Amino acid sequence: MADAIADTRRLFTKPQNLNDAYGPPSNFLEIDVSNPETVGVGRGRYTTYEVRLKTNLPIFKLKESSVRRRYSDFEWLRAELERESKVVVPPLPGKALFRQLPFRGDDGIFDDSFIEERRQGLEQFLNKVAGHPLAQNERCLHMFLQDESVDKNYTPSKVRQA
Repeated sequence: MADAIADTRRLFTKPQNLNDAYGPPSNFLEIDVSNPETVGVGRGRYTTYEVRLKTNLPIFKLKESSVRRRYSDFEWLRAELERESKVVVPPLPGKALFRQLPFRGDDGIFDDSFIEERRQGLEQFLNKVAGHPLAQNERCLHMFLQDESVDKNYTPSKVRQA
C-alpha cells in the first residue's frame, strides 16, 4: 500500500493565478467554414461557404469577420500563396470531376454529404494556411478572410503588424 501512496503524490507545480485561468488566451486564431448555400441554376449553379474568423493576433485588422466564399476563391487563394509566399501550401479537397458527370443518381457536387465533406476539407485547409506565420503576412490571405469581395487584380504585398 505504501507504494501506491508514493505513486499518487503530486508534482510540485507553480500555482495558477486567476488571470492565467480566466484571462484571455495569449494568441488565438479561429476559422470556421460553415453554412453552405447553393445558389444559381443550371451551369451557373455553385455553393458558397461562410468563412468566420475570430482572432486577437495584431496582424489582422478585424478581430472578427464573416465573408462568403466559393470553391474557386479557395483555389485562387491557394495559387496566390504558392506564388507569393515561401509557405508549403497544403492541397485543397479535390475538384470532384466524377461528381460533375450527368446522369448520376445523386445531386453530384450539390449532394449534402459531398458539400459537408468539402466544407470540412476547406476548413482544415484554411486553418493550416492561416496558422502559418509567413502566410499571415500575405495580403491575399487578409483579403480572402476579411474583405467583402476578393479583388483578383490586387497587387500582391506583405501585411505589416497593425
